[in-house]
Amino acid sequence: MYKQLVSMNSGIYFNKHLLDWHHITNKRHMPWKGLKNPYLIWLSEVILQQTRVAQGLSYYEKIVKTFPTITSLANAKDEDVFKLWEGLGYYSRCRNMLHTARYIAFELDGKFPVAYQDILELKGVGPYTAAAIASFAYALPHAVVDGNVMRVLARFFGSSTPIDTTQGRKWFNTKAEDLLDKKNPGIYNQAIMDFGATVCTPKQPLCPECPLRKKCIALHKGLIGILPVKAKKLKKETRYFYFGIIIQNDMVLIRERTSKDIWQNLNEFFLAETTEVEQEPSFLIQHQVKAVSGITAKIISVSDTHTQLLTHRKIVGNFTILKIREKAKVEGYTWVKISEIKKLAFPRFITSYLENNPLK
Repeated sequence: MYKQLVSMNSGIYFNKHLLDWHHITNKRHMPWKGLKNPYLIWLSEVILQQTRVAQGLSYYEKIVKTFPTITSLANAKDEDVFKLWEGLGYYSRCRNMLHTARYIAFELDGKFPVAYQDILELKGVGPYTAAAIASFAYALPHAVVDGNVMRVLARFFGSSTPIDTTQGRKWFNTKAEDLLDKKNPGIYNQAIMDFGATVCTPKQPLCPECPLRKKCIALHKGLIGILPVKAKKLKKETRYFYFGIIIQNDMVLIRERTSKDIWQNLNEFFLAETTEVEQEPSFLIQHQVKAVSGITAKIISVSDTHTQLLTHRKIVGNFTILKIREKAKVEGYTWVKISEIKKLAFPRFITSYLENNPLK
């Protein structure tokens, strides 16, 4: 009974001070905050999955300006949407977004689902996104549980249960639902998300000015740098991508990545992938071009090594520009005009190179 009373008192303290902070101090502005339009809320949540707000904001604004309604997005060409998404990464989100937009527009007559369970059944929508849409758009009592929320709860209540385990997910979901302000779920959810993003941050949290500091267990036990806990450490796989930019007059050879791998549905130049660092990548590309086309390409230039860090892997590689006299047929690849390159969607690894080395 004593532990229950302590827990109850802590919960009351937590909610009161969190909501006071939100109404008085929270100045975090985002264009989708306070909206009731489920399409715009859904769009913002899809963009912010695995993406920082600072990076996702411009993409949100571009997509909303181009496709102000879910029907306009549903009627868009895939390549146009992928071009707008270019550089944001995790392209499965974009594919799921198009699938869901078309399902709502054409199967549900453009009406966004209202019930939490119906929202959850949409492709690409998980419990967090469903709870966000349900609470923000329809004031339904469902708690959002993302990384920010789990960090706040783990530190305040001193939970060392790993957040990436079944037991941990259950504990955090239950705790979040217990604390949720059922009368104002949208306001409460926004408050705890913003608090985790601006005060109880992963590194260098603002503990001296935190309104919850008097009862924060992690602060008083010196566990701020330890909580929350993860059971598994992510191991990054390194992949080596060596691209050959094969040019013939004003044409360049490209292909669309169609397999279920990174960068699916995006375009790329002639690729040689290896399992380890290649010491002479330009000659590797030249050799493979001749092997598949029968033509010897002339090496014009070779870039420095480029690196890109993704969540689960590291991409290492470079770019070799080669020229050939006659247009060769290479299975799986297509010749396009160099002037058309800017209209096509490429992964960030490639666009970063092209921004500093435009093709001529």
